[in-house]
Amino acid sequence: MKNNTVIIQASARSNGDTSKIIDYIREIKQLALIDLKEKNIGHFDYDFQNRDDDFIPLMEEIIANYQTILFATPVYWYSMSGHLKVFFDRISDLLKTHKDLGRQLRGKNMAMLSVSNHDDMKEGFSMPFIESAKYLGMDYLGDLHTWVEDDEIPTTVKENIDTFLSQFQ
Repeated sequence: MKNNTVIIQASARSNGDTSKIIDYIREIKQLALIDLKEKNIGHFDYDFQNRDDDFIPLMEEIIANYQTILFATPVYWYSMSGHLKVFFDRISDLLKTHKDLGRQLRGKNMAMLSVSNHDDMKEGFSMPFIESAKYLGMDYLGDLHTWVEDDEIPTTVKENIDTFLSQFQ
């Protein structure tokens, strides 16, 4: 059976702590991975001057091939990474110039995985994901905060990940 979940990695470092968590996940489940750092995705602008960057082709690929999108982001200044914020801002293109593509997000699933150095997630971090899923007609499957200590994933975090992953094919 084809796996229909993709992890969208949104870190400023392709091989940082977020990558450690993703590698652990991919040992358990062979999920596809897209690293936003490897993509040329410009900031949203009202004149849609970024129409020739990687965003629309990337969204076409995601929509055609996956039912579930798992966003993996480090926690930077109590928020999602800049790479992911730019990606989310560009979803506006799907509401304005590529509406047919945007409508295809309806009924798909979204989940979020956050990564930091401590078990200290602040309340409200998941709100942009929950509300964006709702607005786009997607099902929000939940979120999990993870952390890496001394370059290792703690046993508690691995157990939490194992439980969280049980909802993904």
